[in-house]
Amino acid sequence: MSTPLIARPAVSPVSGSWLTPLELGGLAAVWGASFMFMRIAAADFGPFPLVAVRLVMGSLVLMPFLLKARSAITRAHWPKLALVGALNAAVPFVLFAWAARQAPAGISAIANSMTVLFTSLVAFLFYKERITSRRAVALAIGFAGVVVLASSKIEGASPGLAVAAAVFAAFLYGISANMVRRHLTGVPAGAVAAATLGFAALMTLPFALATWPAQSIPGTSWLAAVALGVVCTGAGYVVYYRLIARIGAARAVTVTYLVPLFGVAWSWLLLGEPVTLTMVVAGTLILGSVALSQRQSS
Repeated sequence: MSTPLIARPAVSPVSGSWLTPLELGGLAAVWGASFMFMRIAAADFGPFPLVAVRLVMGSLVLMPFLLKARSAITRAHWPKLALVGALNAAVPFVLFAWAARQAPAGISAIANSMTVLFTSLVAFLFYKERITSRRAVALAIGFAGVVVLASSKIEGASPGLAVAAAVFAAFLYGISANMVRRHLTGVPAGAVAAATLGFAALMTLPFALATWPAQSIPGTSWLAAVALGVVCTGAGYVVYYRLIARIGAARAVTVTYLVPLFGVAWSWLLLGEPVTLTMVVAGTLILGSVALSQRQSS
């Protein structure tokens, strides 16, 4: 799961020093588990039905944020929110759900970390923002990690297509992050998330109904889908906004470094999926490149 969009970060003095690391760790664990839940449920639901269930439940959890901030949303904001909903939720969630049927959960969790690098790349390519030499090197290292990940063999099969789908999803996250930063300034982050998830749910519902499985869906897959929507998407965003309010967006985004570690760990511990040497190497390259890109110039 990508780091949620930040439309208007509010920075307040740090309080509850014990609570912040607890919430950061818990959020990383929950978002890392989202890849495991997709892996469990995708085969029985199919990509579109699973994503529709996830989006409907997640948007319902976040709806109070939208109702509270409705006065800050103008008529001009709604088309932009719909477009961001497509690029930041509907399409990437379907890509991740499809990838979950093709390869272990850890593969998508690692590829998702490219979001931070793609955000910088999109800002450079389309918005003419300067890219530092450090970030250029970080991008090269990150893409090297993607090549290593795509060339790996998991139980004799190549996850190349799953890696491509997950990396493209991360690229879409990078586009939508730049759009929110430039076109939705002043709209509270919780309202942006609620509205975009709601639009994404409406976009995916027709496809979900058209491809809804004819056979009954096992209870385990339903539980995974509900957890994905309510806990990982809805409640996860709520915790993230609490962190933004308490410690600021720059520190809250450090959760990005922990998500793939939990994603791989959950799939290994609970699903018995292998952790290969190439996954370790690729993860090290990608996470190392993200850390390098985020370092402040001295």
